[in-house]
Amino acid sequence: MRIGLLTEGGYPYVGGEGGVWCDRLVRGLDRHEFDVYAFSTGQAQEDAGWVALPPQVTRVRTAPLWAAEEDGVVHGRRARRRFTEHYGELAAALCTAAEPGTAAEPGTAEKPGTAEKPGTAEKPGTAEADRFTNALHGLAELARDEGGLVAALRSEQAVRALEHACRTPGARRTAREARVPDLLTVAGHLERALRPLSLDWYEEDGLGAVDLCHAASGGVAALPGLLARHFFGVPLLVTEYGVRLRTHYLTRPDASPAVRSLLAAFHGLLTAETYRAASYLVPGNAHARRWQERCGADRAKLRTIHPGLDATPFARVGEDRPEGREKGGNREKREHADPHTLVWTGRVEPAKDLVSLLHAFAEVRAAEPGTRLRIVGRPSGPEGEAYLGHCRALAAQLFPDEADGPHAVGRNPVTFEELGGPGAETTADVHAGGTVTVLSSVVEGFPVGLIEAMFCGRATVSTDVGAVVEVIGGTGLVVPPRNPRALAEACVSLLRDPERRARLGAAARARALELFSVEQNVAAFHALYLETVARTPVRRPVLDGAGDPQPFAAPAEAHVPGHWTEPTPRAVPTWAVETPEPVTETVR
Repeated sequence: MRIGLLTEGGYPYVGGEGGVWCDRLVRGLDRHEFDVYAFSTGQAQEDAGWVALPPQVTRVRTAPLWAAEEDGVVHGRRARRRFTEHYGELAAALCTAAEPGTAAEPGTAEKPGTAEKPGTAEKPGTAEADRFTNALHGLAELARDEGGLVAALRSEQAVRALEHACRTPGARRTAREARVPDLLTVAGHLERALRPLSLDWYEEDGLGAVDLCHAASGGVAALPGLLARHFFGVPLLVTEYGVRLRTHYLTRPDASPAVRSLLAAFHGLLTAETYRAASYLVPGNAHARRWQERCGADRAKLRTIHPGLDATPFARVGEDRPEGREKGGNREKREHADPHTLVWTGRVEPAKDLVSLLHAFAEVRAAEPGTRLRIVGRPSGPEGEAYLGHCRALAAQLFPDEADGPHAVGRNPVTFEELGGPGAETTADVHAGGTVTVLSSVVEGFPVGLIEAMFCGRATVSTDVGAVVEVIGGTGLVVPPRNPRALAEACVSLLRDPERRARLGAAARARALELFSVEQNVAAFHALYLETVARTPVRRPVLDGAGDPQPFAAPAEAHVPGHWTEPTPRAVPTWAVETPEPVTETVR
């Protein structure tokens, strides 16, 4: 099978979002061929380069979303008329689409503790959805016929079409209130979002040659898959470990109501069309699945596949009993957990609520004076740096140096550390040095750090946010978010009960190995690929001279890599055959 893998800011770029699981998926499905179609999100990402690609990646085509040079295409009168018609229809769909639901209203802040509960998002009407889809297809066909839309999307003609749609009777009040700066902002956003329409990827030897398109995220990354389905009937599979529409609803809080409303309508309609056209939608957890349903996904198309993590780095810690080891004699000394150490790992940012964790640890320290807390992670951007400084100051205030106390440790019982560097500790080493792993977040998607602790066989205490309960499944303690007292009581109960810690840790490791390993992830996607292709009608039938289809003109073996349908060439020694490098193309 030949898979067209569609990514935005991820694979194959180093450090890209979602790049790790894409790499594991491609390497795990070595019986298939992969053509990677990737959007980059910045010059720094392109300068960082790609990860090492396995041989099953036969082609890589890239295009920047952050920049688009003039393509030199000048439309004639008829092409300009077509553009105005289709762009005007798309703008009209944005101006008349239903307002987003109150659960994720653009520009509104979510309340702590309730942010993870999806509400009811109003689905776009059928008329607006059809109008949007027809306009999108019309623009794509125009770009294919004329060579691109870069100049047209940036033209005054586009702004005037958008203004006309906003002033037309029937437009929503927020659209009618749009002023010139608002129109320019929206037109600029649409130009960036519609850049994939101008690419030369939609040819018979491009996306038309793949058996299946797999978009690694929703939004713009899925747009080439929509066009491949429109032009060639290629089935589309969409994976969303984080729902892009929800992310958009929570951005641009400072924009005007007109800008927020129009952009929310665009992303809502694009998401609705993606969900409608996809053969299957793959959320990474039940939390994302609920959001997809609220955003218009058909429940019959949903197939939950949890992200796969490599359990190998944690095997040494997980298979070693953290409690009750034998001592003395000739027994080899092994690393073991400190029975009075709590561990927190992750990105340092306000959503992780380390302030509540520090206040909870103050109560833990009062009940168990010898306990320590290790906070291991790096700050996330400037906001994370400021938050880390605040947390350090709070720790110094709550826990002054206790060198002269009855339980002197010679330093503050809270340490802030970072991973990385030669000879430094790994995540497995950090978990090996503690007995209880703590998660204190108020907003959390899929808690990867929690699964790493489960692989290590560690008991956990977590807040009830995001997919935490789904991941834990009864193998750890769960408390309400922003509740330091409940967090402290749960930690103390585990610190005082070694047998319970060992029992929960063993159950957590067994659950993680069963549900969250790379192997289960790859096997699930392999089965879904086969199911999708099996349900897809045969494309591009071969016709005879009279125009009638020839059902057996393209035998099944013609799709198997090799020269099965051609004359057998002269045998070549295996040592003389060179492995071809993947074809790489970059669109500027």
